[in-house]
Amino acid sequence: MNLQVLEKTSDRAAEEQQLTLFGITWEQYETLRDTLDDFAGLRMRYLQGTLELCMPSRQHELLKKTIARLIEFYFLAANLKVYACGSTTYRKKVKERGLEPDESYCFDTEKDSPDLAIEVVITSGSIALLDIYRGLGVPEVWFWKDDRFWLYVLDGEQYREVSRSQYLPNLDIDLLTRCVNIPDQNEAIAEFRKSI
Repeated sequence: MNLQVLEKTSDRAAEEQQLTLFGITWEQYETLRDTLDDFAGLRMRYLQGTLELCMPSRQHELLKKTIARLIEFYFLAANLKVYACGSTTYRKKVKERGLEPDESYCFDTEKDSPDLAIEVVITSGSIALLDIYRGLGVPEVWFWKDDRFWLYVLDGEQYREVSRSQYLPNLDIDLLTRCVNIPDQNEAIAEFRKSI
């Protein structure tokens, strides 16, 4: 087992800690995931022998919750049947992939894997998240990075970047982006509510 600390910032409020382990078997990953399941906030990303452990920062969690609150308000306003799955662990042994998205949603019915996963990227890790999602068969993935959204739709075996959600074609991504960038969550929701 090979250990590498990828990044640790000095500002405690913005601290995002990541640890990468190489040469981890699927069985070791499952054992660690099950053993550390009660470790609050810990995220694990597994891709064919590489395991990344992540402790999200306060900034990360605030952004994640702002996005979730806005999108879930949109679901209610649009009267959509949605199952919010949060940071559920999704795994596929045959593909040797597993992770916990920041937020995830199933549309119309509950499913084994989400229709939409959302990731907030503050500190990039060593694992290609889209490669994990591709192996899990998640149809749509959004990334919040550099104060904007990046949307990807699974097209055959690869993701392609899109400007609109296939599940939420009427959602104004520019409006959503503007509201996520409002520092106060309550003001963000008020602005979003007024504008949709």
